[in-house]
Amino acid sequence: MTYWQAIFLGILQGVGEFLPISSSAHLAVFPYFLNWSYQGLPYDVMLHLGTLLAVVSVFWKDWIEIIKQGLTQPSSNEGKLLWYIALASVPGAVAGYFLEHKAETVFREPWLIGMSLLIFSILIFLADWKATSQKALPEITWKDALLIGLAQSLAIIPGASRSGMTIMAALFLGYQRETAARFSFLLSTPIIAGAALLVLPKISPVEVNGPFFAGLITSALFGFLSIRFLLGYLKTRNLLPFVIYRVLLALVVFARYL
Repeated sequence: MTYWQAIFLGILQGVGEFLPISSSAHLAVFPYFLNWSYQGLPYDVMLHLGTLLAVVSVFWKDWIEIIKQGLTQPSSNEGKLLWYIALASVPGAVAGYFLEHKAETVFREPWLIGMSLLIFSILIFLADWKATSQKALPEITWKDALLIGLAQSLAIIPGASRSGMTIMAALFLGYQRETAARFSFLLSTPIIAGAALLVLPKISPVEVNGPFFAGLITSALFGFLSIRFLLGYLKTRNLLPFVIYRVLLALVVFARYL
């Protein structure tokens, strides 16, 4: 793994993890485009740690309050949010545990990624088009949190997009676009942390080298910028540009590999 490759992968992960365009799809197809081999376990860890740093750097104050209220006043809006996030994280954790092997093999087939990009683009478009933009974060219920968590589990399929699926589900449930994105980002914290911590013990110190840290820093920086961008963008705009991009990428994948 060269510095250039690590930095490029870090950009793909940082941008794709938080914008509804699927980081896993980009990390699967762009190495194909560039004739790169699989980057390996250490760099998968690096990419996840980078985006974990990004989301924590943006929401650390929120998390302190959510955890504090969840432990001391669990019936308050902030307190409930801690347990709703925990509940919503279960489907994604279960999907990751049972489908991890398929996610690294069968699900990475280019034709499947292209179909996933295309099909889920339609669903994201419909959710965005029908968005009522009424509910705010304090109005979230355990049922809504669980449904959003179930949608997050679809992100095991490259091309679905973790943020895309959670924002889509929240929009279908009547939440404001910015609220949908904020809950999506909060929900990403435990799932990204779990994915990173699960494989972190499997890498040796010798594999933690210069490109590792270069990719980690790049992933964190672009992840931070992507979160800030989307939260501001969705205050006044819709998801149509991301849907168009996903469709175009799907067409490129089909043209290249089918």
